[in-house]
Amino acid sequence: MTRVFNRPEDFKGEFIDGFTSAYARYLRRVPDANGVIANGAPREGKVSVVIGGGSGHYPAFAGYTGEGLADAVVIGDVFTSPSSEQVYRVAKAAASEAGILFSFGKYEGDVMNFGLAQRRLRAEGVPVETVLVTDDVASSRDDRGERRGVAGGFFVFKVAGASAARGNSLDEVVRTTEHANASTSTFGVAFDGCTPPGRSSPLFRVDAGKLELGLGIHGEPGTDTVELMPAADLAKLMVEWTAADRPPGTTGKVAVLLNGLGTIKYEELFVLYKTVATELAARDLEVGPTWVGEYVTSLDLPACSLSLLWLDDELSDLLDAPADTPAFVHTGGAR
Repeated sequence: MTRVFNRPEDFKGEFIDGFTSAYARYLRRVPDANGVIANGAPREGKVSVVIGGGSGHYPAFAGYTGEGLADAVVIGDVFTSPSSEQVYRVAKAAASEAGILFSFGKYEGDVMNFGLAQRRLRAEGVPVETVLVTDDVASSRDDRGERRGVAGGFFVFKVAGASAARGNSLDEVVRTTEHANASTSTFGVAFDGCTPPGRSSPLFRVDAGKLELGLGIHGEPGTDTVELMPAADLAKLMVEWTAADRPPGTTGKVAVLLNGLGTIKYEELFVLYKTVATELAARDLEVGPTWVGEYVTSLDLPACSLSLLWLDDELSDLLDAPADTPAFVHTGGAR
């Protein structure tokens, strides 16, 4: 459960204050708003990438504010979309004459509130486009437009930030970001639920000895509940789901993100990755850049997910571009 807080209703604001104080070398709080903006943003001639969503997912989303990633991040209450007013205020602070790209996971509240802010900004003459993250194969195997956004958003945001940092036009940033999203596949599993500040019991429960397949990062229903299995069998299952989602015409090279969502230890993730790597190789998939750790969390959720980004030369270059943020620093050369 979440143990470190004062009043539950103050959790988000105190998180933002502490975060901006600790990482003032990277970012600052947007005045009169629940959001952060990178130092030096907005930059003349550069598209501003604005991401966001509910708090409780750190390092997503605020931890990815900085060079080569997000210019600004809007922060909602725990597992709750930021309001349209908050999205508008943060985006307005980050607005550039080159335009704004919104990107966030496909959840009803986020779609509505970012959409309202987008219309308001466009009415004021600010060019704004949106790319939804829809990487969760468990929420829809066949229709990507119906999928939720989960940990694969890390890849999508990284590509968006790198594309914007190159000085690309808004249309080009949208194109590359959509390409990254269409090339990303994620599948997750959970061993139990998570407990937000002020609650005495988890949002949901998984029975002892059971495993929930395909669970969303806010506790949305998964595809099935099965018996707990050894790590090798679990890794095989995660690879089966993600590898089966291979887009047509891809080269067979993938970037890999094995993500812990809260209380799965790094050592446990590496035990999983041992079999993940073997299973990918058995499918004649070439493993490119790989990250194992916590990149999108859900408070204390005992869960993990596997994301594959199906690479081509363009996506490889953008993924490998430098980034410097509180939660992710990359100097290039991962190819």
